Amino acid sequence: MGLQRILNGVIRFRKTVRADLVKQFEKVRDDPHPTALFITCMDSRILPARFTQSQVGDMFVLRNSGNIVPHAQNYGSAGYEVSITTEPAALELAVKRGKIKHVIVCGHSDCKAINTLYGLHKCPKAFDPESPMDHWLRRHGYSSLRKLELRLSNPDEKPLEYISNNALFSFSALIDPENALSVEDKLSQINTLQQLENISSHGFLKEFLERKEINLHAMWFDIYTGDMQMFSKRSRRFVTIDEDSVDRLTNEINQ
Repeated sequence: MGLQRILNGVIRFRKTVRADLVKQFEKVRDDPHPTALFITCMDSRILPARFTQSQVGDMFVLRNSGNIVPHAQNYGSAGYEVSITTEPAALELAVKRGKIKHVIVCGHSDCKAINTLYGLHKCPKAFDPESPMDHWLRRHGYSSLRKLELRLSNPDEKPLEYISNNALFSFSALIDPENALSVEDKLSQINTLQQLENISSHGFLKEFLERKEINLHAMWFDIYTGDMQMFSKRSRRFVTIDEDSVDRLTNEINQ
């Protein structure tokens, strides 16, 4: 039944939008100019092209379990790493070879990968040594979990101040200052910001960051409200992107 829906969708595509898309493909085939790399979760509820209303050739899209980009230290000393994983290769393709100016990491609420990561934190015995998913999350999610632990260990104090001390990309953030999110969603926001640190750790991006030829952004999508949020370094928090905030966020990016 599931495959039949997909096949029927292909038929509807052929009858409706195919001709228009082929024209767009022909237009950008020899001279594409994507402006962003959009890194997000593989969750079936996340639809990057719809959220951003992007067209053919507008952006690269990379999806995996938990919108994670491994830190360079997982492959060797920062500044010299050779990774055989998809994520650093995609960064090199988009930034170094594709000359894109913006890398966006987009997390979301009720993320099954992040929920699993938190579950492994609460019950380490649940770790399955035969599970590629469990290995992926435990290896690359530890830094996010550590920052969450700081928040949970001081529940009566001010909201967790997330601090990135990366020399090439520093910022601080307040995670859920209203304390309105579930623990798992707090971890999801922390994890989204953590990927900006992970991205900036890769040596092949050093020159682009130093010359400010690339901008790193964090977005977070609330599955149940349909609101897309963007992290504002100036406000030190995630801000809902709407008619009231879009100009302010755009000006912040352009400065």
